[in-house]
Amino acid sequence: MRDVLAELARRVASGETVGVGTVVATFRSAPRPPGAAMLVGADGAVVGSVSGGCVEGAVHDLARQVVASGAPVLQRYGVSDDDAFAIGLTCGGIIDVFVEAVDRASFPELPDVLAAVRAGEPVAVATVVEHPAWVGRRLVVWPDRVAGGVPSARARDAITDDARGLLAAGRSATLHYGPDGQRRGEGMAVFVHSFEPPPRLLVFGAIDFAAAMARLGAFLGYRVTVCDARPVFATRARFPEADEVVVDWPHRYLRAQAEAGRVDGRTAVAVLTHDPKFDVPLLEVALRLDLGYVGAMGSRRTHADRLRRLREAGLTEAELARLASPIGLDLGARTPEETAVSIAAEIIALRWGGGGERLTRTDGAIHRDG
Repeated sequence: MRDVLAELARRVASGETVGVGTVVATFRSAPRPPGAAMLVGADGAVVGSVSGGCVEGAVHDLARQVVASGAPVLQRYGVSDDDAFAIGLTCGGIIDVFVEAVDRASFPELPDVLAAVRAGEPVAVATVVEHPAWVGRRLVVWPDRVAGGVPSARARDAITDDARGLLAAGRSATLHYGPDGQRRGEGMAVFVHSFEPPPRLLVFGAIDFAAAMARLGAFLGYRVTVCDARPVFATRARFPEADEVVVDWPHRYLRAQAEAGRVDGRTAVAVLTHDPKFDVPLLEVALRLDLGYVGAMGSRRTHADRLRRLREAGLTEAELARLASPIGLDLGARTPEETAVSIAAEIIALRWGGGGERLTRTDGAIHRDG
């Protein structure tokens, strides 16, 4: 939904009623994750995707019907459904898609959600997708406030608490309750879409490889920072794709960010300086933090020297084992752009548990849940 949110808000603000299909659950090798969304405008135009092309036509038709009727629908597509298979979910997965009509009356909180996402403020949208009477009702949940609602205070409290838990974990999921919000039982399903701030990519070393890494990191949805202690190199003109360019000693900047609570387990750090006076103090800080990825550029000789220096600085073997060095996967990369792909591939593999092998040489599920 994040990638279509601005377009949805724009169309709704203009008075349009938009058909919206959202993936609320996936099974087996589904092509898109929960939260993936597709908009169908009044003119029939499509924005976004729920299946990478497999069932878009069917969802498009259903969205037009839902807008006409005003009645939302929870629809399952997958190989267990002969009709759905016939229309093309050939990947072998199953997806549940909630299709609804969205306008200013049904989603008055939409501008506030968009504003929160743009400001990097955590927010979750909890939508009732199954219930005898409340389908389509929604709560918008921030860490400190709630908007919208359902008729039952008990259900509202349960959904709010669970949505905040998912938001803190950065997860979107469908939750199940009894019809009045009971923790046990069935009768109500609520899809919670978490819009947590984007993960950070901190690139240290203002070199040509950093420029390529900033471009790719931005493309992958990271908030990218390039940091270097040399002001002549760390300039906005050299790194236009970065969200921010910082002139500071790398280790000092990272320590300050950690103390301010601005890095977390999703943060990726790419150390591209391959200069001991920069990267050793920086890695002393980075390897002692709970970060998602820490990689350092350099030859195997540089890596061996770096490990020696870090051991002398007191880092443990467990801390050193967290260092990805030499950085990246073995793709045979040569250019800065190819090297950036190699580094990004390693970050993705570690995030989702991939091995980096060619898929043609592996068996089992292609997509991992992490």
